Amino acid sequence: MTRFDNQGMAFKGFAIMAFIVVILAGIKAASPIVVPFVLSAFVAVICNPVINWMTRMRVPRGLAVVLMMIFIVLMGLWLAQLVGSSINEFSRQLPQYRDQLVEQFAWILTKLEAFNISLSREQILAYFDPGVALSMTTNMLSSVGGVMANLFLIILTVVFMLSEATILPKKLHFALDDPDMRLKQIDKFLHSVNQYMVIKTLVSLGTGIIVGMVLAIIGVDYALLWGVVAFLFNYIPNIGSIIAAIPAVLLAFIQIGPAAAGGVGLLYLSTNMVMGNVIEPKYMGRGLGLSTLVVFLSLIFWGWLLGSVGMLLSVPLTMIVKIALESSKNGGWLAILLSDKVDEVNLDTTDVVEDNTDK
Repeated sequence: MTRFDNQGMAFKGFAIMAFIVVILAGIKAASPIVVPFVLSAFVAVICNPVINWMTRMRVPRGLAVVLMMIFIVLMGLWLAQLVGSSINEFSRQLPQYRDQLVEQFAWILTKLEAFNISLSREQILAYFDPGVALSMTTNMLSSVGGVMANLFLIILTVVFMLSEATILPKKLHFALDDPDMRLKQIDKFLHSVNQYMVIKTLVSLGTGIIVGMVLAIIGVDYALLWGVVAFLFNYIPNIGSIIAAIPAVLLAFIQIGPAAAGGVGLLYLSTNMVMGNVIEPKYMGRGLGLSTLVVFLSLIFWGWLLGSVGMLLSVPLTMIVKIALESSKNGGWLAILLSDKVDEVNLDTTDVVEDNTDK
């Protein structure tokens, strides 16, 4: 390879990086428009299997879409009312919770005084303020609620997406230069994205139901709210379950005591371990894994690019990128870097290359 070839490759790599930076800067600047569109796309992907099931039950597709949109609007209004009323009620009871927190720490203060260590009430509240714990959760919910302020735009976008869901694969086939060569790859890509989003939503829903029911049985206040938070934050990898558990564990400690707080912490830990390590991998299938480093970095990247909605959808968005790369002949090497199982991605990429060669 000559020196000019090396310079050409370096220039090409630099141009690609500059192109990516320009695209990301454009997405960042247009995030007020991009975020509702991305959220609409994921809502449409989740709702499409239900729409298809209703059509198989001989319900007209138009009527099925209308019924689904009514359900989404009602759920959005219910969620907004639940979060708003819970925050207002918590704010009214915050002084009482702070007093209860000091009472729970009374025995610790007595032990510390025996060692000539004195802590004031203000110091305890500074380190273990229940209001701060709740604000971590409510700030993110408020950010998502800010996006939902464009509910009318989101609903319209979802309606149009669902209306064209049946002909979208055909459009993608014919939009390519050689439709026959990409036919199986596009079908695999759409099926994998749809399967991932539906399974992830069902797993998150199961997590929220279990958490909400057990917290209600234990007697923790706002059990329904914590169930909804567990459902939403289950989309956030690694730290999502921790953020969702902090206010519930602290509130159980304030209301009932250390034993209840430990039980609530064990509830979150066991639920996420079973759902994330047993149920989800069982139904996700082969080749959908991401490395732990990629999951964490995707959380930071999509959170920076799209805000709180990007954090909630960081893994689904990265999964879409990974599935698209696996379905591409030239992107297989990058899919290997994103995956946690090199052999499986290699096999998938090889299959794609062999399919393209045969065709």
